Amino acid sequence: MSTRSGTESPILELLVVFVLVFVVQFLTSILGLMGGLFVLAAPLSNDPWTIVTSVYAHDGVGHLLSNSIALVLFGWPVARATSRLRFHAFFLLTGAIAGVSQVLVLSGLGSGGATPGVLGASGAVFALLGYLLAGNRLSSGVASVIDVPDWVTYAVFFVVAVVVTLTTFAPGVALVAHFTGLLLGLLAGRARVLHVESSTQRDRPSL
Repeated sequence: MSTRSGTESPILELLVVFVLVFVVQFLTSILGLMGGLFVLAAPLSNDPWTIVTSVYAHDGVGHLLSNSIALVLFGWPVARATSRLRFHAFFLLTGAIAGVSQVLVLSGLGSGGATPGVLGASGAVFALLGYLLAGNRLSSGVASVIDVPDWVTYAVFFVVAVVVTLTTFAPGVALVAHFTGLLLGLLAGRARVLHVESSTQRDRPSL
C-alpha cells in the first residue's frame, strides 16, 4: 500500500475537528453552556461526555494554535506509520486518560473546595511525542542491542516524563495531563502498539 494522500491524513482530520469544536464552543459560550459540554471536571459522573469532548476543545485561539502546531510536528511521523483508525483511537484514549488523571489528582489534592476543570488536546499530543521518542527505529535498535531490565526502562521513562513535563510549567497548565500523556506515549512506543506490520502495510514509512 502506498503512503496515504494528504486528504486522508488523520492529522488534517483532527485539525478540522479542532476548528469545528472551537466554533461550537464559541456559539455555546454565548448561551453559557460550554462548561457542561466541553470542560472535564469533578465529579466525572456529572457530565461523562466531557471525557471525550474535552480532548478536542481548547481554551482560546492561542491554546488551539499551540496544540495544532504540536500535533503536526509530533503526530505526522506517527500517523504515517500506522492506520487512521489506530491513530484516532490512540489520540482519543490517551487524551481522555490524561484529562481524567488531571481531574482526579487535583480533586484528590483539594480540601473539599472546587477544583478547576480541564480541556485541550495537549495530553494526547504529549502521548504522540512520547510515542515518537520511544517508538522510532533508533530507539528500538538501541533497545534490541542493550539488554536492560524492564524496571530500568520504566524508571527512565518516568524520569523523562517528569523532566519534559516540568519544562512546560506555567500558570494554568495541566501538568498532570502532560505527564500522563507523555508516559503513556513512551510505554506505547516501547511496545510499538501503533505500528502496522501486515503485508498490506509494508510500504508504509517507519518511524
